[in-house]
Amino acid sequence: MSLTVEEILALPGLEEMTLRAGARNRQRSVRWSYVAENEGIAGWVMGGELVFVTGINHPRDEANLLRLIDEGSDCAIAGLVVLTGETFIHSIPPSVIALAEARGVPLIEQPYLLRMVIVTHLIGTALVQMAQTKRSRHDILAQLLSGDYPSLATLRQRATHLQLALDQPCRLVALRLSAVSVLFASHAPEEAERLLQHTRQTVQDHLDVWSRALPRALPVIVQGDLFILLLAEDNNLRTELASLYRDLQAIIGNLALFMGLAGKVEDCAHYHRALNEARQALDVAENLRPATGLCDFSELGVLRLLQAVGERSVIEAFVQQTLGPLIEPNRKQPHTLIDTLDALLQENGNALKAAQRLSIHRNTINQRMQRIEQNSAQSLDDPLFRMNASVALLVWRMSEAQRQERP
Repeated sequence: MSLTVEEILALPGLEEMTLRAGARNRQRSVRWSYVAENEGIAGWVMGGELVFVTGINHPRDEANLLRLIDEGSDCAIAGLVVLTGETFIHSIPPSVIALAEARGVPLIEQPYLLRMVIVTHLIGTALVQMAQTKRSRHDILAQLLSGDYPSLATLRQRATHLQLALDQPCRLVALRLSAVSVLFASHAPEEAERLLQHTRQTVQDHLDVWSRALPRALPVIVQGDLFILLLAEDNNLRTELASLYRDLQAIIGNLALFMGLAGKVEDCAHYHRALNEARQALDVAENLRPATGLCDFSELGVLRLLQAVGERSVIEAFVQQTLGPLIEPNRKQPHTLIDTLDALLQENGNALKAAQRLSIHRNTINQRMQRIEQNSAQSLDDPLFRMNASVALLVWRMSEAQRQERP
């Protein structure tokens, strides 16, 4: 857990500070405060700072404020605070507000009469207290994930004191950046290392913001090269993780990222086991490279066998041979028969339940079953065909073709 722009604005004593633009990024984490004393800030910030602009030591006209917004956006500052009053910066120009909104930079107006010493003291104290709480929470979770702790009762007592909800049912997700060798093959070692650490920090910041918006999510834990999420059990979890994967793809450049999802965890004493499950699923995901970047431990039995197949083309040929005849490109819904076969297998061959799953009439599913057998030249009663189809569908659901072609 970290202190966000929104939380800073809610601190007692800072009620006069007003968010003027960039509200969509008010959940950005603030690492520290910085008072800008130079014409620009690009060479003086590292990202995550709340930058204060007073106009005392350097004139701040409209052009300069626009430059600060641009530089702040490029440097990923947490936000820009402009002190306004009669003496220095009279007001924030509308063009500056518009640019901050367009670039997503939280722009805050602070009355000049609200003394900086008070503001920085309140923010600094809150940051220190939050950092201490964050360290304690991470310490508890790290011990549970490692399985190395002296007393589970003591950890639970500490967690209660820190308002850390441990024993809710949850799912553990492990994420890892892949293809790191690409960076070091195309850049000098120093630059490659800088890009890698910058990307890792960007990913962590995004995960912090993303998880904070979910109900009952625990803090993001970084363990070695893993980012670990502990998320509340939710029927929409797979969909939410697919959306997260798409968002992360936009910020990791030439790197790749994969996720492993553990089985359901009922008790914090099982976090260590869940991490091992997620690691195994993650290894398979990196090998099979699913379109969603995700592999579920519950599907690992067959996937572990597929991972042992050295040639990806062998797997693709098997899927094409099994499911290819069921694709009807001339129809409006070309994958209808594949969806129907999937529903039938999910319902153990029960046509009535499969029809209910698909929200179609019993007669319709009977017609589709006939077309499946005609197109595939296989019988749905054949256990070997059902087994092959189940394995092929498992790969199909992970495939790029399904994600791009499905209407």
